[in-house]
Amino acid sequence: MLSRRALLAAGLPAMALGAARAEDQPADAENFPTRPVTFVVPFAPAGGTDILTRLLAQKLEQRLGKPFVVENRPGAGTLIATNLIAKSPPDGYTIMMAVTSLAADVTLYKSLPYDPAKDLMLVALIARVPFVLVVSPSLGVDSVEELIKLAKQRTLSYGSGGVGAFHHLAAALFANMTGVKMIHVPYRGSAPALNDLVGGYIQLVFTDYGPAAALISSGKLRALAVTTKDRFQALPDVPPIAETGVPGYDAAAWQGVIAHAQTPPAIVAKLNLELNAAVAMDNVRTRMRDIGMDPVGTGTPEQLQQFLRAEIARWGKVVEEAGIAHSE
Repeated sequence: MLSRRALLAAGLPAMALGAARAEDQPADAENFPTRPVTFVVPFAPAGGTDILTRLLAQKLEQRLGKPFVVENRPGAGTLIATNLIAKSPPDGYTIMMAVTSLAADVTLYKSLPYDPAKDLMLVALIARVPFVLVVSPSLGVDSVEELIKLAKQRTLSYGSGGVGAFHHLAAALFANMTGVKMIHVPYRGSAPALNDLVGGYIQLVFTDYGPAAALISSGKLRALAVTTKDRFQALPDVPPIAETGVPGYDAAAWQGVIAHAQTPPAIVAKLNLELNAAVAMDNVRTRMRDIGMDPVGTGTPEQLQQFLRAEIARWGKVVEEAGIAHSE
């Protein structure tokens, strides 16, 4: 298997090609875009991030009259795709749908080929993604309080979509705030983790709702709580963790569009305006909720940079306190 450094190196030729294409024409804020925009997804097709990106690309294309071409660049977590944005020309013609790991990676990795706080900017905050704490009914707990009590009596194991994925971070925050010790079992995505939870090989998972929805509705998994301070529309009877034994717990993954930090402010402002307008559309909001996301679509670029810096500090603290480390 290629190392992460090798994967990053493998992405460099593509970045060079992208740079060559972008040199054809200078950025023009008033008429932007005057040619196709590449909208990068850091994951494989068909997942929630990919569905959301394609939905927004379609709306932006309709509003601005130029193609927004979705390009999937999975690999090395999200590092290959993010590095592409950091090394792309700062003209707004290469953007990406980023996720919460963008903030955690600063502390998670000993070195990165880019600095998210300096090389990237959050153009628009698109969605919050509530996660759900699920257990197997065979565990015999019906509430977070009972789960914490059990976790203090015996060692429980939890699955995640990988080291540093939000599933992992949400569980680490939970462990930090409750003082329980749990064994982390990383998987290549949430689906295999949920399969092993159903099979009884692990005891709990913090998961995004979409992959677990059918398992919850069929009774194969029990939803104990959601990670946000407010209730989740798709699971109105499931309480927030903060109301069930862990006061102050509030964690949601997020999806946001990023660009190169030196992108002209007028282009950033235009992208921000158009993305927020797209998220405000009723059919977009309905589709987002269908895939387990709460629409946001607010905030100026300046406010979003403050948000990103706060997220880097917040999740960096969680990573440090949990002793999470990622191999390079």
